[in-house]
Amino acid sequence: MFSPDNHLGIFAALMGLSALAFWLENPRLGSLLTGTVLVILMAIVAANTGIIPHQAPTYDFVFLYLVPVLIPLFLLQGDIRRLLREASRTALAFLVASTGTLLGVMVAVSFLDLSGLAMNAEIDPSRKESAIAGLFAATYIGGSVNYAALGEMTGLSRDASFFSAATAADNLFSALFLSVLGLLPGIHWLARRFRPHPPATPVIATEWKDEQQRPVTPTSLCTALAVSTLLVTISDALSAWLAFSEGRYIVLTLITLGIATLIPRLRLWCSGGFELGVVLSFAFFASIAAGADVAAMLSVAPILIGLVTLLLATHLVCLLVVGHWLKLTLPELLTASNAAVLGATTAPAMAAAKGWHDQITPGVLVGVLGYSLGTLIGGLLFSLM
Repeated sequence: MFSPDNHLGIFAALMGLSALAFWLENPRLGSLLTGTVLVILMAIVAANTGIIPHQAPTYDFVFLYLVPVLIPLFLLQGDIRRLLREASRTALAFLVASTGTLLGVMVAVSFLDLSGLAMNAEIDPSRKESAIAGLFAATYIGGSVNYAALGEMTGLSRDASFFSAATAADNLFSALFLSVLGLLPGIHWLARRFRPHPPATPVIATEWKDEQQRPVTPTSLCTALAVSTLLVTISDALSAWLAFSEGRYIVLTLITLGIATLIPRLRLWCSGGFELGVVLSFAFFASIAAGADVAAMLSVAPILIGLVTLLLATHLVCLLVVGHWLKLTLPELLTASNAAVLGATTAPAMAAAKGWHDQITPGVLVGVLGYSLGTLIGGLLFSLM
């Protein structure tokens, strides 16, 4: 229905799907699925039925410009004191999630013959299995940034047919896995087996109460956008000056947390910015889900379904079993898993949508940690295998 160059039409579709997800979230069934799950599923259906394209410059705009703005809109709600109190447990949960990813890769390699998937003659057949293992280990420890890096490092990106199918599988199962993470807290049998998530401390609870009572005005919304975009601009300029472009989110996180700590009333001046970030995050969820080309994945490499299913199933089992043994809470584990599989942007968005306000800042930070570790671990796994 919308061609890839119909930028405004595609953006209208993304916002329409987001609005519909918010509306459908109110009925009982919608409240069980949550708006995050609904927008992802609807975007997958819309992309695979021809309503919106799988690839378009509009999605690139969302990834390049809207996604960075989300982080300050969320992080303006936190400060360093809160980070020191709460990020250590989420970091431990992230290490558990990363271990689950590595175990999942080894299980998939043990049960499946992956050597015939990548058919490009330039790729050494003896290195194909290790290249695929490194590729998926990297993407499920830090997200798509590491996926692209390992594609170049291993040479798999030169095999167009395989890489397009692998990209489709990655996008589809990442979106579906995000939906699973969104549903798990609603399973009472599972939730009862984890220690209750502690309520926000009186200081944090008071901060959130004050913010919610602060009226949302055109001035506060404009201030939130101005502050957020300014912080992104400053962090990008600083990253370029330091020749540290891969650390964009690290610099942005540190600057935003510093400002939020030094000027604690800034979150009140930016009243409504948090909710605006949730709105934009729905457009982001729709954009990543739209990249899931089910037909391409099924026609080129059906074995990828088994690969990613085994990997993510092992990841989830390890996460829940080890996390329960370590007495971590379900929100901590799910936020860390989200950060590992999808990166630093979806983890705080899911935490915000779920009301886990104490997991927003840790979600970004462990996601950034994943950006740093994913390429390193994936590359080491590729070399060792």
